[in-house]
Amino acid sequence: MRRVVVVVPFISITQQNAQVYRDMLDPRSEAEGEPVVLEHHSSVELDDEGNGVWSRLAAENWDAPFVVTTTVQLFQSLFDRKPSAMRKLHRLAGSVIVLDEVQALPDRLLLPILSVLRGLVEHFGVSVVLVSATQPEFWSMPRLEGLERRGVVSDVARLFRELHRVRYEWRMDVGVTWESIAEEIADAGEQVLAIVNTTRDAALLHRMLTERCEGRVRHLSTRMTAGHRQEGITSIRKDLKEGLPVRVVSTSLIEAGVDVDFPWVYRAWAPAESLQQAAGRCNRDGRLPEGVTVVFRAQDGGQPKDPSYTAALEATSEFFGPGLAFPDDLDALASYYRQRYAYQVVGGEGMGSHIEASRQALDFPQVAKDFQMIADQYSQPVVVVRCEEDRAAMEADVAALRRPYPCGPEVLRRLQPHMAALPRHEVHAALSCGLAEPVVGDLVLWCGSYDEERGLDPFEPEDRAGYLF
Repeated sequence: MRRVVVVVPFISITQQNAQVYRDMLDPRSEAEGEPVVLEHHSSVELDDEGNGVWSRLAAENWDAPFVVTTTVQLFQSLFDRKPSAMRKLHRLAGSVIVLDEVQALPDRLLLPILSVLRGLVEHFGVSVVLVSATQPEFWSMPRLEGLERRGVVSDVARLFRELHRVRYEWRMDVGVTWESIAEEIADAGEQVLAIVNTTRDAALLHRMLTERCEGRVRHLSTRMTAGHRQEGITSIRKDLKEGLPVRVVSTSLIEAGVDVDFPWVYRAWAPAESLQQAAGRCNRDGRLPEGVTVVFRAQDGGQPKDPSYTAALEATSEFFGPGLAFPDDLDALASYYRQRYAYQVVGGEGMGSHIEASRQALDFPQVAKDFQMIADQYSQPVVVVRCEEDRAAMEADVAALRRPYPCGPEVLRRLQPHMAALPRHEVHAALSCGLAEPVVGDLVLWCGSYDEERGLDPFEPEDRAGYLF
């Protein structure tokens, strides 16, 4: 095969995995040849010293033997119609595409994604490897009917039994509240990870645990800037490695592929694959006879409003819970996926079928318009100046974006580590009361407070209480 393209859903995993591949595959010095591994996504810096020229040229058309990228980069290119986005596509012919954490592909685009992958396999000599601990039932869908598939692991059930490391416990009673969960987490031990479904719940539980626990309680959510989150994950790993007390409250951003190992994990009720992915952060390295993953449903807990998420949650309730299966039951997981897809495909419509219709009609402008890996109807990017030493450079980049003529992609790339995300209604309210300023498109510059633990805290009483809740 001509090259390997490793595709992952989240930038945090991309950076983590790319470094491992570099350590294995890249030459030790310039005398040994050019680099092998190209890391290409929205936040990678392509003009670093050393391999900057090679990285910039290779990123334009993926002219490298081993590419590590994101699902956004791959699929937005496959469904785009602009030469700048598509000039890399010929490099996919004769390649191996490894789709890591494949369960994270969005249901609302699943039919066109599977269709285009099948086209690559049947017409362009591509091998596609679907990688996940919670393998979706893609072959139950008509887009893959009749396509050959081969299991890389011959006996998955045996592998699951041999790698058993976690005991599940349920907290699904009517009386479960954030207060009762906070009390339990505070007493569980000094190394505990709690994963919740919304940024509001994360901020609330973090405040409760900070009041109840000695030492620092860490917080991770998209209300923190990308750089702030990465600093937090690095610090958490260091504390875990050194055996120090570390309690963490996070949204789902930590649960898929992030290499952390906690003896106790608490996971708010969520779709089945999220429950099992969260358990993958529990006793990950097998240092304990058995870790404990507690699945709870707080009566005042929030859930995302996305229709695909709602369908997944409804299907989860049918197969998992007290008296039903645990999340690592492979038969129940397969039935769950089939039911989840059935809820979303009604009369041949749903899951991106309208995009497939536009593809078949060769209406590529409409395909490019409708196919958006990042659903932006709920949140909006916010640039935050955390450190005064960064202010001058960031203000120069913001000024460049505001100019009437276009600037290069390196400007947005430099700002990406300084971006957080807020719900659109909060951004509109902030703009109306002077706590944010428009930059370009839907990007805004934050002018309000920023909490060094929780970022753009939804419960901050100072300058935002009047418009958030």
